[in-house]
Amino acid sequence: MTPEAFQKASGASDDVLARLRAYAALLEKWQRKINLVGRGSLGDVWRRHILDSAQLGPYLSPGLPAGGKGAAKIIADIGSGAGFPGLVLAITQAGTGAEAGAEFHLIESHQRKCAFLKEANRITGAGVVIHHNRIEKMSGFKADIVIARGVAPLETLLQYAFPMLKKGGQCFFLKGKKWDEELTETQKKWIMKESMTQSLSDPSGMILKLEAIKRRDDS
Repeated sequence: MTPEAFQKASGASDDVLARLRAYAALLEKWQRKINLVGRGSLGDVWRRHILDSAQLGPYLSPGLPAGGKGAAKIIADIGSGAGFPGLVLAITQAGTGAEAGAEFHLIESHQRKCAFLKEANRITGAGVVIHHNRIEKMSGFKADIVIARGVAPLETLLQYAFPMLKKGGQCFFLKGKKWDEELTETQKKWIMKESMTQSLSDPSGMILKLEAIKRRDDS
């Protein structure tokens, strides 16, 4: 996929595309030094990583819990890595309708990846908040929405996400071809309302929306 094809598929403005181009160029430069993404995927970065991340944008507004008058809505990207999907979404969603004023928080434990995120945040003007920390140690941090991509199996993701979800919060996870197996395993320990939408970037992938989440032991 070319940048122009991404723009056509996503409806991104010229300004957003320019910032994503800068991000992609920085990713390629840093990839020579540290392993930010799978080497085989870098040749198709606009589909495999940027479109894959950006497709979550339309799902963030419907049903988003109110943050209260004047309060920003908190969106947490757990295990952000090279900034997928959180940094891409911060760029593509900035100033658009219901997402204007949302705060994107990128949580990443790897020091060199955090260094990359800080530089990417600077050159793109994404305005994200970067937490150099392990997810398990984010005690007291609360989010309206938790997002993740390729971090861990679904059941593990919920163990990470559940403690930081505000009441009425939602999770949006990008999962690959084994999403159904992971969901079946997760349902053994969790009760939740789930909905699935096929990925735009991967015919075998799925966007999982989870809400009304609680542990079976607590029911």
